[in-house]
Amino acid sequence: MTTTVIIMCLLALMAGVALGVFFSRSALNSKARFILEDAKKNAENMIEKAKVQAESAKKEKQLQAKERFLELKSQHDQDIQSREKKILEMEKRIKEKEQKLNEELSKSGKLEKDLDKQIADYSKKNEIIEKKRVELDAIITQKVDILEKISNYSAAEARLELIESLKVEAKSKAQAHIQSIMEEAQMNAKNEARKIVIQTIQRIGTEQAIENSVSVFNIESDEVKGRIIGREGRNIRAIEAATGVEIIVDDTPEAILLSCFDPIRREIARLALHKLVTDGRIHPARIEEVVDKTRKQIEDEIIEVGKRTVIDLGIHGLHPELVKIVGRMKFRSSYGQNLLQHSREVANISATMAAELGLNVKLAKRAGLLHDVGKVPEQESELPHALLGMQWAEKYGENKEVVNAIGAHHDEIEMTSLLSPIVQVADAISGARPGARRQVLESYIQRLKDLESAALSFDGVSSAYAIQAGRELRVMVESGKVNDNVAAQLSYDISEKIQNELTYPGQVKVTVIRETRAINIAR
Repeated sequence: MTTTVIIMCLLALMAGVALGVFFSRSALNSKARFILEDAKKNAENMIEKAKVQAESAKKEKQLQAKERFLELKSQHDQDIQSREKKILEMEKRIKEKEQKLNEELSKSGKLEKDLDKQIADYSKKNEIIEKKRVELDAIITQKVDILEKISNYSAAEARLELIESLKVEAKSKAQAHIQSIMEEAQMNAKNEARKIVIQTIQRIGTEQAIENSVSVFNIESDEVKGRIIGREGRNIRAIEAATGVEIIVDDTPEAILLSCFDPIRREIARLALHKLVTDGRIHPARIEEVVDKTRKQIEDEIIEVGKRTVIDLGIHGLHPELVKIVGRMKFRSSYGQNLLQHSREVANISATMAAELGLNVKLAKRAGLLHDVGKVPEQESELPHALLGMQWAEKYGENKEVVNAIGAHHDEIEMTSLLSPIVQVADAISGARPGARRQVLESYIQRLKDLESAALSFDGVSSAYAIQAGRELRVMVESGKVNDNVAAQLSYDISEKIQNELTYPGQVKVTVIRETRAINIAR
């Protein structure tokens, strides 16, 4: 208690001292008091303004908070409505699916009832059919017994006889059907083949050549013969020694024959003689000089012909050795055809066919040109020309398809490319056209005889004639032994025998003729 009083006394003393100091200072500085009062007033005004602004800011914040609240509430209400809408849609789909499921279940129940009903009906019908089958078997057995008694045939014997009769009828109908199908197929095949061949032939011009081993050198007068022979025959011997060609001087007026199997050597001798006769200086030294120059000239001409040929055909990148071989084909003939001209024809025909069939035209033309290069070797070879040409083409880097086409165009090797049969067919077309080749008469006649003999080997054939240069075989049959159906079968059998046993170019048409003649004599 005493402590509290002491503290209060001290506080009163301090307050009195403060008031004394304050009043003393106020008395000393009255102006300061006025300034303080003004400051207080300003402070109060500022406080009032601050309170007003604070109240305004407070109201503004409250308004913003209220607006934000309303905005959030509106968004929340939209979310709730969207969710409710989705829930309603899901409920609707679920109800629709439930309804469809109920409908399907209802249909399934109906189908199950219908199925049970059909099974029951089927069982009843099956029982009825089984009873009918038993009754039918009994009736058939009874009828068979009656027929056996009437015909004196057992069922097995009657069955065999019926089968035999049906076999003959079926064979006849089948043969007629087969003939109809074959005629239709042949007609379609011939039309397509004819179209390709005709289009090919129409686009290619051909020339004819004659194969020989003798060249004729024409001279102005028989006096030149003596100069060519020379004193004691030294000139003619020098020419023969230098060229390897036999000079035949006989009584033929204004002509000398040059005989040699090698056409290049024959051409060298012909050109050398022409130069010697034109120059007038004919003696052994001059002969050797002219022959050497002519040989070089021919070699240059061979290369030039090869280059010109590949350029004309549009073939690029051919090896120089193959170009030289192509040029040598100009001086070689095969079966009456100039080999170079034949190869050009085959190249063009192959290219045309390849274009018609949608194949590589450049490779086809290349293979057609090179297919017979094996026929002009510088040295004799034991290999067939197709295999020799294939080796050369492979050696000089030709395409595999071209190599196979060269080797397979006479069936020495198996064909592995579509170009191979095209080149083979083109070779046959070029060689088989009228006037292309000179055929040996004996082999031609023998081929016609073989065709007639093949037809005469069949029963019922009275005579057979090969006509149209062996392209058609006309067969006469005995009408009493061969009917119309058998005639059709006979035509097919003869064509099969010719195809399997004989060798022939192109196609052979077999025509079987059956006729009935009634002959009476009026007296």
